[in-house]
Amino acid sequence: MLINLSIQDYAVVERLEVDLRPGMTCITGETGAGKSIMLDALGLCIGDRADHKAIRPGAARTDIAACFDVSQNTRAQIWLTERDLEASGDCILRRTINAEGRSRAYINGSPATLSDCADLGQLLVDIHSQHAHQSLLRRPVQRSLLDTFAGAETLIVEVSETAQRWRVLQEEYSRLAGQTEESDARRALLTYQIAELETVNPLPGELDSLEAQHKLLANAAFIIDSANDINAGCEAQRDQLARLVQLANDERMIGSGPDNLRELLGSALIQLDEAQAETARFAASVELDPEGLRDTEERLSALHDLARKHRVQPEALPELLTALQSELESLAGGTEQLASLEHALGDTALAWRSHAEALSKQRRKAAARLAQRVMETLDNLAMTKCIFEIALIPFKDDNPDPRGAEDVEFLICTNPGATPGPLHKVASGGELSRISLALQVVAADTATSPTMVFDEVDVGIGGGVAEVVGDLLRSLGQRSQVLVVTHQPQVAAKGNHHLLVTKTGEDSVHSELALLDGKERIEEVGRMLGGAKLTDSTLAHAREMLEGS
Repeated sequence: MLINLSIQDYAVVERLEVDLRPGMTCITGETGAGKSIMLDALGLCIGDRADHKAIRPGAARTDIAACFDVSQNTRAQIWLTERDLEASGDCILRRTINAEGRSRAYINGSPATLSDCADLGQLLVDIHSQHAHQSLLRRPVQRSLLDTFAGAETLIVEVSETAQRWRVLQEEYSRLAGQTEESDARRALLTYQIAELETVNPLPGELDSLEAQHKLLANAAFIIDSANDINAGCEAQRDQLARLVQLANDERMIGSGPDNLRELLGSALIQLDEAQAETARFAASVELDPEGLRDTEERLSALHDLARKHRVQPEALPELLTALQSELESLAGGTEQLASLEHALGDTALAWRSHAEALSKQRRKAAARLAQRVMETLDNLAMTKCIFEIALIPFKDDNPDPRGAEDVEFLICTNPGATPGPLHKVASGGELSRISLALQVVAADTATSPTMVFDEVDVGIGGGVAEVVGDLLRSLGQRSQVLVVTHQPQVAAKGNHHLLVTKTGEDSVHSELALLDGKERIEEVGRMLGGAKLTDSTLAHAREMLEGS
């Protein structure tokens, strides 16, 4: 609960510090005294937007701190622990705003974002403003109120997250599906090109081998004729060389010179024999093959034609075939991905439908209970003929929706026999104020916030109805801390504690806050009953109201 609020240089407050207690605390004062300033300052601590104009004139900055006791608030302790912030005992939310409009926020002395302050603030305090009935006309607010009353926060998260996941998958599926026509055309072209290449089946290094073979086959006749001529020449030269070797070996050829000559001539004869044998072997390996030549030429022509068609070098055809095959496989992967996405979409939609149906069931049960509770409260607020209903309106689109399977609308009938209609069409301003109050009181009765703030939610009511409102708020104060800003003496008399806000000064106006008790409280309730001039009867009435509480 909120145990202390410290305000410095905010609006007309120069310095204000107040300790707050459990139960119901009423805050009263003259119009314009600054009763709501305390609550506005509290709102800044829990993430409200700041306005530098709210800084007290002449001050350099506003400094506001709210201290909460979280020793019994398990959710707040978990939130703080997850962020490595002190989670035992007190929790201090602090906000500073300078004249340039720069704002800083702190949680237990550590810098924090406004989003963090707002998230933590939801676990600490629930503020019901005097303008709540205006937002109550909007369906999202009505839906949120019903879901909170139903305790469906976990289901809401599951429904919302599942719907968002489905939308992401749907966007990806639509993107891939939009490429289907282009992909199909590309796939058909690739299939044709790959089939054409695979028919020719170009092999790595094949071109050099084919060109060498073509040269050999194309020159076979010349090679054979030349080999025969070489063989005949070698034969003729051998006879002559053999005669020269015979002459060199004559015994009359003596001396070192003939020895070298004999060796050279012998070696030449051996080489000539080897040349003749190699020519014979080479000639035997070459044969005239017109059909082989034709096949080789056709193969070379097919490779060159295909290379020109694809605008690559012939030797690059094997690499091209591999690249096209890889691209086709990737396109096939896109088709598989599309099928996978379609399957994931179906599973996600099924999961969403399961969560949404559970949420709808919970909403239906809660709608009946909430409507009954609101009508019971309205009966106490002098609206006995009122019929309050909650309609669950299914969405026309079956696609997963973060809001669930239906929208929520509050319906009201204030005249007997009339058909219930939407709040904004049926309820008058005064009726709407009471309906709003009834909803807030009923919702607050099921809320989990340890501190609840009601800022002039009793505007437009009085007399016995105001006393009923006071009883309702006091009953809430038995299990939660309740802060009430009010102009109604019947409500103020019901409080366990009473704070008076006064505005003092002429040249430099500022607000002050005082805890009232005993005679001072009787006089304040008397003022609220009968104005500035207090009479004995007014004071007696005030004393009676306080004693009756």
